[in-house]
Amino acid sequence: MSRLGRSLANTAARAVARVLFRMDAQGLERIPMRGPYILVSNHVTAFELPALQSLLLPRVVRTIAKVESWDRKLLAWVLNQWDAIPIKRGESDMGALRESLQVLKDGGILGIMPEGTRSGDGRLGYGNPGVTVIAVKSGCPIVPMAFWGVEMTKANIKRWRRTKFHFRAGDPFYLEVPLGKLTREDRQRMADDVMRHIANLLPDDYRGVYQQPG
Repeated sequence: MSRLGRSLANTAARAVARVLFRMDAQGLERIPMRGPYILVSNHVTAFELPALQSLLLPRVVRTIAKVESWDRKLLAWVLNQWDAIPIKRGESDMGALRESLQVLKDGGILGIMPEGTRSGDGRLGYGNPGVTVIAVKSGCPIVPMAFWGVEMTKANIKRWRRTKFHFRAGDPFYLEVPLGKLTREDRQRMADDVMRHIANLLPDDYRGVYQQPG
């Protein structure tokens, strides 16, 4: 990663975001300019990438991304300029865990999308407990953010329309960690707590499996 490469990637993200989106952003002031903290959000489509990057600048966020993302040359170049952390899904990737914890130890900002996969329609799926491992081991606060509308991007491109990109950020919080050795159920319960913080920033129709009954 070079400073020039990062600058080029950031400039491209801003340009793409201006072309594709009309921004409706609230709560950016709740996202600290410096870490250490964990930034969590929902995950809808690849189109969200330039929008989020343009909104979060000048913050430097190290995002965790599936290793398969590097199979696409353009995306791989962008992820490399942003110093993203590749992770192997479906297994315990200790290398990615160590690198993520080091980001926080160094006072950085770590970006995680706990669903681990794109929803496509914008409705929340279950959170992966991996986010709780990093939060517990680091002891860092978590800052939730959420967005919607981006699922319409591909359809709107075909109609030559810009997409309304709604963005909300919440207040930092800490996980409530039970005493003793954590069980798988404990980790999933904490992951669900993280996801509910994200869900609370979304309209009801987008809360998916975290929609409150009634």
